[in-house]
Amino acid sequence: MQRKLETAFERCLFAARWLAAPIYVGLVIALGVLLVMLVKYVVIIVGHVPTANLHDAVIAILSLIDLALIANLVLIVLFTGYDSFISRLDVADHEDRPAWLGKVDFSGLKLKLFASIVAITGIELLKAFMDLSEAGKTNERVLIWLVVIHVVFLVTTIGAAFSQWLGERSKGHN
Repeated sequence: MQRKLETAFERCLFAARWLAAPIYVGLVIALGVLLVMLVKYVVIIVGHVPTANLHDAVIAILSLIDLALIANLVLIVLFTGYDSFISRLDVADHEDRPAWLGKVDFSGLKLKLFASIVAITGIELLKAFMDLSEAGKTNERVLIWLVVIHVVFLVTTIGAAFSQWLGERSKGHN
């Protein structure tokens, strides 16, 4: 009787992973929102091309790169999270299947996420520095916070990478 109860409870726990599936649907919707933002942004950029200067073009390009990095971040979480925690993605035979899919563990996922966040904060910081040339466009306090946030994410990424390296090194000595 106790074993049957335990088995039923464990099956219920295992099935609970599907409660997270709607979150992944939300991430797919978020990709759609990013696509809409891309279209909106491209329309704005194309409209300003005749009057734009090099500074505006660089800021626009950095913003597009920022958008691509955010989309990549969402895809990394979407694919890896679903594949690791909900159900295996049945795309093993697909020619476009990412090489890293199914090979990235939780530590690898964290590093990919942190690296993406560092890249995103770096681009935001670069855009803010570019705006320094435009008189009064960037608030000094905002710039300081952008630097602080970027450094915090950078240190966190280095710490996570070091922690993973130590973990892998200790496995090799066992």
